Amino acid sequence: MTIRIGQGYDVHAIADGLPMWLGGIQIPSDKGFVAHSDGDVAIHALCDALLGAAALGDIGLHFPDNSSEWKGADSKRLLARVIKMLSADGWKVGNADITIALQAPKLRPHIDAMRSVLAPILGVNVDAVSVKATTTERLGFVGRGEGCEVWAVVTILKD
Repeated sequence: MTIRIGQGYDVHAIADGLPMWLGGIQIPSDKGFVAHSDGDVAIHALCDALLGAAALGDIGLHFPDNSSEWKGADSKRLLARVIKMLSADGWKVGNADITIALQAPKLRPHIDAMRSVLAPILGVNVDAVSVKATTTERLGFVGRGEGCEVWAVVTILKD
């Protein structure tokens, strides 16, 4: 069996009046992410981790932010497409570990829902998907409420 590890990172600015999508669910908030698609920064980092592990480039290569096809797109569609690409090459997901840095709102009440949405798209049990949230103690652009950053690490497997 071949095992690979991938790491992904993404950042989006926050602005008033936009929806906040994270981990495939909409988080109740009066602010959301500035983006070409729905701005789900967690799924974008996850896509980059998966694509990187399979040496298939990055999210910008496959889903360019100047393409009308992806304007306002549900990021779960992007993730499903990435999984299909990996599957075509014989890869399956082992696990995913996602860390979200966001000052507000608090994400703890939403983490189990994120895991439940992501697991079936990834083709794994919920216990193979970890989502963690942290603040930056009001430091930097995240701490000032200007943006969100996410790191994702995955393992992929091939027999």
